[in-house]
Amino acid sequence: MNPQPSERLRIAQISPVGCAVRRRVGESVEQHVSLLCDGLVERGHEVTLFATGDSETSAKLRSCFGRGYEHDPLLWDWQFTEYMHVGHAYAHAHEFDVMHCHSYHFGLPFAAFVSTPNVHTHHVHVEPGVIAAYRQSEQVQLVALSAYHAAFYGDRANVELIPHGIDTGAFRSGADLGGYLLFLGRMIEDKGPAEAVQIARLARMPLILAGPPERGFEERVAPLVDGRQVRYVGRVEPAERDRLLAGAAALLYPLQYPEPFGLAPIEAMACGTPVLAVGIGAVPELIEPGVTGYLADSWEALADLVPAALELDRWAIRARAVQRFDSRRMVELHEALYRRLVEASG
Repeated sequence: MNPQPSERLRIAQISPVGCAVRRRVGESVEQHVSLLCDGLVERGHEVTLFATGDSETSAKLRSCFGRGYEHDPLLWDWQFTEYMHVGHAYAHAHEFDVMHCHSYHFGLPFAAFVSTPNVHTHHVHVEPGVIAAYRQSEQVQLVALSAYHAAFYGDRANVELIPHGIDTGAFRSGADLGGYLLFLGRMIEDKGPAEAVQIARLARMPLILAGPPERGFEERVAPLVDGRQVRYVGRVEPAERDRLLAGAAALLYPLQYPEPFGLAPIEAMACGTPVLAVGIGAVPELIEPGVTGYLADSWEALADLVPAALELDRWAIRARAVQRFDSRRMVELHEALYRRLVEASG
């Protein structure tokens, strides 16, 4: 049920300005902001999105850059661009009941100059200097993506745990398996694409690698691609990503470095696809062993778990993904947080 006009909130959402905000397109942060904006608009709120001018949203769009710095070579000083973008949003803080900044730490220097309640979600690892600054700015409400993420802030007050959500209805279940394992993500050492190849070889199953090539790919991953057992399909668009996820026997997630969250596992589970992952960072909070996948202490142990993963009930996996990670739940939790902050501000 949508709120009455007297209950309607004026909400500013501030995205990073590296690329456009479009539903189910782009980086994980932009996808998250898109879902949050659309969900809040659907619930009757007046939402303004501060993002690049080529963004697409059901919210009101404001921008001071037509394109993001990832696509405009003139914006080569990306940090300055983020500060200008976020500063533009905070200059309009008096127009809103609450502001929510997703642009890394760039909103923090402006927080002391506004009386509007403001929320920050730091979607990546938080360095010690930024944590120290947040400790000196306790009027800022923080949102953590996982308990692992929240632990970085220690005993700091005003930290709310709200996991990411996805549009689970947009992912189809894969009843007909393609007989392959899948690695989906950026081709960087931290994500473990080379380790995924070794797991597939130990399990004697084909592997598809999908994701943009980045630093180290040509040296560490490309030599392992033989076009038969191991195929590399590059960056994939949403429709192809979803087809690969739905058809995979299992998603391999052999992280080498802990993350505060991970979208690929919950996208796989929304398709009913089990996940085999190294249990570091937030991963143990996402995967339920024996239900939606399996965890191991190291990537070497994941190959032995492939047969058990293939026996899991794919419909049950999808049901758990919908129950735990549907974006409507995420939107409702944010809405409740915003209301508490507005009421407390009097």
